[in-house]
Amino acid sequence: MNAGFDAWSLGWESAAVIGLRAAKIAQGGPEAQRETERMVSEKMTAAFELQMAMMSGAMGVSPATTTRKALAHYRRKVRANARRLR
Repeated sequence: MNAGFDAWSLGWESAAVIGLRAAKIAQGGPEAQRETERMVSEKMTAAFELQMAMMSGAMGVSPATTTRKALAHYRRKVRANARRLR
């Protein structure tokens, strides 16, 4: 149940960041281009970091632990973006 709530919360936070990013990109210009490039780069890096953590065993062995750690990984990234974009 906790993982479900964490996933739901991450979804809401992600939606807010998507809105902030969309507003920045909609303004156009060099800032929009940089934000778009940053967005793609961050997504690739976050996925790679998570994959490396899983391969090294840092994510734990139980499904619940792995889920909790994966959600926390992405939540840190989303929160950092929210702070930066506000």
